[in-house]
Amino acid sequence: MALYLCKKACILFLSLFCVLTGTFFIMKCIPGDPFLDERINEEALRALHAYYGLDQSLWVQYIKYLKGFFAFDFGLSLIYQGRPVAELISRAFPVSALLGLQALIVAVPSGILLGTWAALKRSGWQDNLAMAISTLGISVPNFVFASLLQYFVGLKLHLLPVARWGGFEYTILPTLALAALPTAFIARLTRSNMVEVLQQDFVRTALAKGLPPFTVAIRHGLRNALLPVISYLGPVSAQILTGSFVVERIFAIPGLGDWLIHSIHNRDYPVIMGVTIFYSTLLMIGTFLADVTYSILDPRIRRSKHE
Repeated sequence: MALYLCKKACILFLSLFCVLTGTFFIMKCIPGDPFLDERINEEALRALHAYYGLDQSLWVQYIKYLKGFFAFDFGLSLIYQGRPVAELISRAFPVSALLGLQALIVAVPSGILLGTWAALKRSGWQDNLAMAISTLGISVPNFVFASLLQYFVGLKLHLLPVARWGGFEYTILPTLALAALPTAFIARLTRSNMVEVLQQDFVRTALAKGLPPFTVAIRHGLRNALLPVISYLGPVSAQILTGSFVVERIFAIPGLGDWLIHSIHNRDYPVIMGVTIFYSTLLMIGTFLADVTYSILDPRIRRSKHE
């Protein structure tokens, strides 16, 4: 187990290094200058470049950026009055994380229950209904679903606020919009794996002893059926916790997505790189934790890696 964890940790750090390097040099290759303005003279432009360290060589900037990453220092924003990028992330991430956590609380149990119900009622109308719902959840983009929720629930029925950020009622619609896709995907994964597990001999034996089908599915089938779901939860959790940029923009939520979109429009390179690397780090950590959990639940994975 220790060797397996060390191997996964090395892959994690190597992937992070590649993301850091690639993000830095890609951003430096983008043409343009955020300070280019006809109202700024040459002397002021040179002073701004010196203040932000943009007058140094590319490799010096790269080394400083690598050092700053380990200290959670992504530099200063070029647009937001020289505020540290880490401060912007620390202010915006809790908002995105709250929505993401609520979406996970909705998506995981709903998807598992829907998939299990469909598997137990295989080929029946319940199965067809569950799969139709999951197909819609996967096919309809979250920004379309968000707009529909705003129109029908907010504007027509006046049940919930359409946008902005306030109390709990402001989080319900964006939470549902974020939870739609993972709920549908988890339902399909659970259903397909549960159907396969329910055909195994140990499940048939339990059913032959007179145990209720739902009890058999929960006690004997669910653990094996959820292994692929756990692998999916790693990256999707990081994605949801950091927020959907489009959904946050639609609901005017001051999360990471809102900051990133403003930064792209204003060519604020430090903020763009900081948010991208922060998101990538969470994504890789989520994948790492999912792999470790997978190997704990199914020791055959660890053994196969060593053979």
